[in-house]
Amino acid sequence: MAVEEHELAIVGGGPAGLTAGIYAARGRIDAILLEAKPLTGGQIVLTDIIENYPGFPDPLSGAELMERMRKQAERFGLKFATAEIKRVRADGDEYLLESAKADYRAKAVIVATGTESRRLGVPGESEFWGMGVTTCATCDGPLYRDKPVAVVGGGDSAVKEAVYLTRFASKVYVIHRRDKLRAEKIIQEKAFASEKIEFLWGSVVTEMIGNADGLTGLRIKNVETDGESELAVDGVFLYVGVDPNTALVKDLVELDANGLIVTDEDMRTSAPGIFAAGDCRSKTLKQVATAVGDGAAAAFSAQDYLTGGPYGGGR
Repeated sequence: MAVEEHELAIVGGGPAGLTAGIYAARGRIDAILLEAKPLTGGQIVLTDIIENYPGFPDPLSGAELMERMRKQAERFGLKFATAEIKRVRADGDEYLLESAKADYRAKAVIVATGTESRRLGVPGESEFWGMGVTTCATCDGPLYRDKPVAVVGGGDSAVKEAVYLTRFASKVYVIHRRDKLRAEKIIQEKAFASEKIEFLWGSVVTEMIGNADGLTGLRIKNVETDGESELAVDGVFLYVGVDPNTALVKDLVELDANGLIVTDEDMRTSAPGIFAAGDCRSKTLKQVATAVGDGAAAAFSAQDYLTGGPYGGGR
C-alpha cells in the first residue's frame, strides 16, 4: 500500500480540525485534513440553530458555519482526503496513520475526532434503528410531521432539539431520569413555553416497541415508583451523552477515565508531536467556540514542534 507523506496530518473535520487546518495552511505547513466521511463538519452539522457563536448576531445552522470554515481552509490551500483512520502508530520519529484504503505518514498529528452519540442499549433499539430511532432531529425531524415523538435526555442538545421538533411533530415528550434539566436556562425557557412539549420527569426508557413498519412506542419506567407504562410515539431521538473517538491513539497518548485525551493548555499530549483539539480532549466546556480555540492552539503548537520551537515540544 502506498504511503502519502505530509508534515502534518489533522484527523477530523469538525470546528477544531478545520480551524487547525486554516491556521496550518496559512502558516504554509504541508498539512492534510483526513475525515472519515466526504462531508466535513463533524457532529455540529446536525445542529439546526447556532446562536451563541461570536460574530454572528443572527442564528445560523451548523452546516452553514462548517461550510464557511471549509471554504476558508480551501482558500489557504489546505488539502483534504476522505479516510477513516483506524490507528496511529509511531514510525521512527514520525507517525503512520492507517486506514483501509491508504496510509499517511506525518511528522506531527492533530487529533480532532470528536465524539459519537451514545445509545441506550435497551431491547428494540438496534431493531428499530433508522426506523424510528435516531440521534439527529435535523436529519429526521421532517419525517414526523403531525406525529408524536419523544426525546430522551435533559441537556442542551436534548432540549434544543425538542424545541426544534415542535416545528413538525404534533407532540414532543421529553423523557428525563431526573426532576430538573441540565440545559442552559434560555433553552429551558423556550421548551417550557411550548404547548407541544410535555416533560416526563424521573423516567427512563426500558424498551422500544414496534412492528415491521417501524417504531410504535416506548416502554417507560418511573425511577422512583418502578411503575411502568407505554408511550405511543412514531419516533424517538436520543441525546444521552457521547463517547470519544479516541481508539486510534489509545496506545500512544494518555487518556482520562472517560477515554478523553489529556492535554496541556497548548494542546500537547503525552506523545511528542501528537496534539489534540475539540471534544475528543479532556476539558469542561465543549462548544464550537472552545473547539475553534483548541484548533488554533493545536496548529500553533504543531508548527512550533515542526520548526523546533519551545511550545510544541521541539524536534
